[in-house]
Amino acid sequence: MEIGRGPLEGVEMRADWTGRRVLVTGATGIVGSWMVRRLLEEGAVVVALVHDWDPQSELMRSGAVHRSHVVNGALEDYGTLERAVNHHEVDAVIHLGAQALVGPANRSPLATFEANIRGTYNLLEVCRVHRDLVRSVVVASSDKAYGEAPELPYREEMPLAGRHPYDVSKSCADLLALTYSHTYDLPVTVARCGNIYGGGDLNWSRIVPGTIRSLWSGRRPVIRSDGTFTRDYIYVEDVVDAYLRLALKAPEEGVRGEAFNFSPGEPMTVLEVTRRIGELMDRQALEPVILNQARAEIRDQYLDSGKAAERLGWSPRYSIEEGLERTIVWYTALLSEPEDQERVAWTRTAAESLNPPSSRM
Repeated sequence: MEIGRGPLEGVEMRADWTGRRVLVTGATGIVGSWMVRRLLEEGAVVVALVHDWDPQSELMRSGAVHRSHVVNGALEDYGTLERAVNHHEVDAVIHLGAQALVGPANRSPLATFEANIRGTYNLLEVCRVHRDLVRSVVVASSDKAYGEAPELPYREEMPLAGRHPYDVSKSCADLLALTYSHTYDLPVTVARCGNIYGGGDLNWSRIVPGTIRSLWSGRRPVIRSDGTFTRDYIYVEDVVDAYLRLALKAPEEGVRGEAFNFSPGEPMTVLEVTRRIGELMDRQALEPVILNQARAEIRDQYLDSGKAAERLGWSPRYSIEEGLERTIVWYTALLSEPEDQERVAWTRTAAESLNPPSSRM
């Protein structure tokens, strides 16, 4: 069979998500949780790939998990991904699943490479095999894929040059995605974002949730670096907007087989972000503890998103203040909740049904 479009040749992609069947990997993560909610609100049928069951994730807290088709398994397992795509007949794939933390990547590069590289080519290969079903693929990359650059901001034409384990895994996944587009004509696009923040990020080692939790409990926040590292900070709902716009436009000329940066255009130091959160929470007196212990991290990273504005019509809707205010509200509600024993018992039962003790997590 030639490299073609399959039986859906000539079928026009709908301009909305009503009735479309969408696979979201990494569905319990910060972006995945908000993505599932948004797709359900817009009438999509969501297939959620869940690796670890976390009752505090936004996917569970919002109740979106009960309205989704849950596939339990790992990106490293090709059979799981094929079952998710083929059995559920998905026509769009939004690939968010990854080992997303720099520290664990440095301590255990093999697990990171397996999840981020093998997991990506497994999924892309499933989409190639079932190209008669899959009409649109978005792969979430990162500004880390660029590595260190002699000049900033990063632009899409710059080479990918990750050096450290996490960065290399994103460079590889990024290149794999574009390979499947250019070689097999799959409708694949790549999204590169900076530091994504918002409610639902339960990785407390990250600066935004970690700072909010420390200040909420009356403790000084901790900064691993010297506080002067510069990053983009982009609110999660702006990221969801960006990925969905990419997914809708993926088959189009000028978008198919292309990578896009998404940035609010306001790079900030870690200290600036920490102090902004302190002001919004009225905890300015709790000055951060600066450890200056960051290793294998790039000092300055921020993106130019002019291409996304020009070709996709995308721009962020939330300022840093608006995004942080919404984020603080989410974590305040989470941290203020008394433990609901009935809910805890239910989530344990649900987790055991999805993840029997003998299964690989």
